[in-house]
Amino acid sequence: MSELVIGVFGGSGLYEMEGMSDIRRVTMDTPFGAPSDEYITGILDGVKMVFLPRHGRGHRLLPSEVNYRANIYGMKKLGVSRIISVSAVGSMKEEIAPGHIVIPDQFIDRTNATRCNTFFGNGIVAHVQFADPVCADLSGCLYEAALASGAVVHRGGTYICMEGPAFSTRAESNMYRSFGVSVIGMTNIPEAKLAREAEICYGVIALATDYDCWHEAHDDVSVDAILTIIKNNVTMAKSIIRNAVGRIVAERDCPCASALQYAVITDRNAIPAEVKDRLDLIVGTYL
Repeated sequence: MSELVIGVFGGSGLYEMEGMSDIRRVTMDTPFGAPSDEYITGILDGVKMVFLPRHGRGHRLLPSEVNYRANIYGMKKLGVSRIISVSAVGSMKEEIAPGHIVIPDQFIDRTNATRCNTFFGNGIVAHVQFADPVCADLSGCLYEAALASGAVVHRGGTYICMEGPAFSTRAESNMYRSFGVSVIGMTNIPEAKLAREAEICYGVIALATDYDCWHEAHDDVSVDAILTIIKNNVTMAKSIIRNAVGRIVAERDCPCASALQYAVITDRNAIPAEVKDRLDLIVGTYL
C-alpha cells in the first residue's frame, strides 16, 4: 500500500497549519524555478502533510506571479498524492453568503497567456482529460469534513478564475453571473490543470469573503471587508482540513491517478533527452 501524503495550498490568510508535529522546512529548486516559499512538512493526526503558502509568507506574490508549475512539482517530489487548495473567493450567487464554504466541481478559465498552464511543450505534447477538473473522491471528503466542522457549505458549482489583481468591474461581474458561476477567484487555474498533469488529486475549499460588486444591496468588495471575513474563514478551513485528513484513504481508484496514461501523443523516439530528464518525475513512468 502506498503512503498517504496530503498537500495543502494555503490561500489568502492561511500561511500555516497548527497541530502539526515533526515539523520540517524544505527549501527546493525545481526544473521550473523556485516555488512560492519553503514547504512545511509534518504529521497531522497521524497523516503526513505538506503545506505551502501559495502567495508566500506575508502574501508577497500576485496571482499572476505565483510559480504554479514549481509549486505542483515540489508537491509531487515530496510524495503528495492529494492537494487541498484553500482559496478566498467572491460569491456570485445570493445564497452563497460571505462566510460560507463552497466545494466547486467546475472551472471557467478567464486568465491570460502569461500563466504557464502545462508541464509539457519543447518537444513533448500531452493532452490530459479535464472535463471533470477536480477529484470527485477528494471533493466528497472535503464536503463531508465541512459538514462535520459545522460550516455552511455548498457542494458543487463553478469557480471562474479571472486574471486580477484588480477586482471585477460591475459590468464584468454581471457578465460572469450570466454564466451561472458560483464563485470568482484568481488562483485555481492553472493550479488544477497542473495537478491533473502531475496525477495528483485536487480539491478546493473555497472561502466566500464577499459578494463581488454585482450585489446592489451590499458594499462593493474592499480589502478591509475581505480581511475580516478571511480571519473567520481561515479558522473554519483549518477545521475542515483536520476533519478531512481522517477521511482520505491512501489507495486511489479515481481517474486522477492515471491521467497521463494515454495523454502523451509524441513519438517517444522524438522526445529530446533533456526533456525526458526534466519531466522524469511527472511522466517518466510512461516514457
